[in-house]
Amino acid sequence: MSKAINFEQAGRRVEELVLQLNQFSHEYYALDAPTISDAKYDQLYRELVELEEMYPELTKQDSPTQRVGDALIEGFEKVEHSSQMLSLENAFNLEELQGFNRRVAQQTENHFTYLSEMKIDGLAIAIRYENGLLVQAATRGDGRVGEDVTQNIRAISAIPIRLRENITCEVRGEVFMPKKSFVNLNKERDDEGKETFANPRNAAAGTLRNLNPKITASRNLNAFFYTLVDPEEHGAETQEEAIQLMNSWGLRVNQEYGHIDTIDEVWSYIEKVESERQNLSYEIDGVVIKVNEFSVQDQVGMTVKAPRWAIAYKFKAEEAQTKLHEIEWTVGRTGVVTPTAIMDPVIVAGSTVQRASLHNVDLIKKRDVRIEDTVVIHKAGDIIPEVLRVVSEERPEDSKPYEIPTKCPACGSELTHLEDEVALRCINPACPVQAQERVIHFASRNAMNIDGLGEQRVRQLFNADLISSVVDLYDLESDELIKLERMGEKSSHNLVEAIEASKRNSLERLIFGLGIRHVGSNTARLLVQKFPTMDDLMNAEYEEILSIEGIGTIIAESVESFFDNEEAQALIKELKDRDLNMKYLQAEKTVNQEAAAIFSEKTIVLTGKLENFSRNELKTQLELLGAKVTGSVSANTDILIAGESAGSKLTKAQELGIEIWNEKQLMEYLNNH
Repeated sequence: MSKAINFEQAGRRVEELVLQLNQFSHEYYALDAPTISDAKYDQLYRELVELEEMYPELTKQDSPTQRVGDALIEGFEKVEHSSQMLSLENAFNLEELQGFNRRVAQQTENHFTYLSEMKIDGLAIAIRYENGLLVQAATRGDGRVGEDVTQNIRAISAIPIRLRENITCEVRGEVFMPKKSFVNLNKERDDEGKETFANPRNAAAGTLRNLNPKITASRNLNAFFYTLVDPEEHGAETQEEAIQLMNSWGLRVNQEYGHIDTIDEVWSYIEKVESERQNLSYEIDGVVIKVNEFSVQDQVGMTVKAPRWAIAYKFKAEEAQTKLHEIEWTVGRTGVVTPTAIMDPVIVAGSTVQRASLHNVDLIKKRDVRIEDTVVIHKAGDIIPEVLRVVSEERPEDSKPYEIPTKCPACGSELTHLEDEVALRCINPACPVQAQERVIHFASRNAMNIDGLGEQRVRQLFNADLISSVVDLYDLESDELIKLERMGEKSSHNLVEAIEASKRNSLERLIFGLGIRHVGSNTARLLVQKFPTMDDLMNAEYEEILSIEGIGTIIAESVESFFDNEEAQALIKELKDRDLNMKYLQAEKTVNQEAAAIFSEKTIVLTGKLENFSRNELKTQLELLGAKVTGSVSANTDILIAGESAGSKLTKAQELGIEIWNEKQLMEYLNNH
């Protein structure tokens, strides 16, 4: 290129090249329909690079040259999602789909249809655009809080940095690795003597969570988008309209969906997809069925974990035969001793399997599993390998029934087979492996979420005699940690800081981290909403716990029994002594009784962009005050809270004469009443 080109001419040419190259990328990655050759694209790209080097001030945020920077990512910041990213309930046969259809029909009198979509086997992401520009991308995480992977997402050519329209929106979808890219990547790693990835999903997850965006760029990840958050704000009234709207903005959507009237037609669509899935360029593990109409979705509603208006049909697991050589027993944090089959390697559902679950003693006896048996295995839910049955006709003549162990493999104590359980259990409170597993659980993402304290690090701390329980974590010092292998000054400092930061967690994380039987993360949240301090919960009576909606007798008995235990009481006292927070922090955000009286039993709808709240944060705060927050405006709506760029919900509320507040009015009610 001649250097005679002046600044003004270069500016015009840069504008032109950025538009052209982004359009060519969209055609190549999103539409699978390139209109120029790779050589021509490379020529234009090099021209843009030269112009930006000549006049750096002309480099635009949405330039394709800015997808990958030179700096490594130091780590992943946490991001709170604007609304929870929920899971889906699963179905495995036609009868379960028909049951889902009946449940939907019982919740609405309106006509509804279904949209059936490919269930991509990848990693869920949420991406926010402001005025058309990509500003933030986050992984699903625990559904409420994910990790900021913006730099890595910018490195994926299939995801536009700038949309075709200057709109503000949040979209969600799935990042995945195409089959061809997966094969090429594993071949490269094998040639380099590196460990290969087990399947495309693992490869995609590992790529998206690495700290070097250039690696992400080199691995040819792709994406499909299937959720538009607050679709009615953009004029979409159905899932199909939302998909086509995202497509018009330049986002890659999967056009292989079916708009279907009946559940029997859904089943025909599933059978067709399953028979043709091997011809796809990407992995799918099922079909997602959604009510198409958003108004009906709002009527049908959600559970704590999943929408009632959608379900995921999972394809039947692929089966394979192999030979079982050994049964390995491992101890969990509650003392349950679990058997795992060790077998000849075999490929199942795209990955090599050498270990498979046998679940418990009763299953081994029921299926008469023996050493050197030929067994049939499959992946439960296409994820967890398990032994399905024994091929008895291939059993050796000298085969003998398997002898169930009587001693704990970790501490040698006698194992107990309780009458009401199928599992063997080590009841030795001093069992060292149980202590390790309890700490691993305590530090895990949904519990205390201590960065840098994964399974291997916990075992290292135990082996070095630095800890023997969760309490000891809070006594660790950097000068002790720095002596450990692969633990430098910065790493040791960061770990101590992460442990210290966990002291400030809200109470529900601690409750889940304590490992109370039958208490998951959602149950822990229900408990602390009713009993907002540790002392409240410890002193709660069985009947009070049972009165919480969503908690039954088994959980209530387990919670009461845990806090009646002297060892548990001593543990909590030690944690209090180390200044761990013992309060439900959300409860402290609850305003006074006057405000509660204003919002109690009111049906409220939120719309538009809010300046002072995330959508999820405001919804939680209003619900704590007794309000019901719904997704659509109807005659039953009491108040519409309208932020900036409010759309169709505001228009409908005006037509129905519903009371409308702006964000300033809302804050006055929350803060001054």
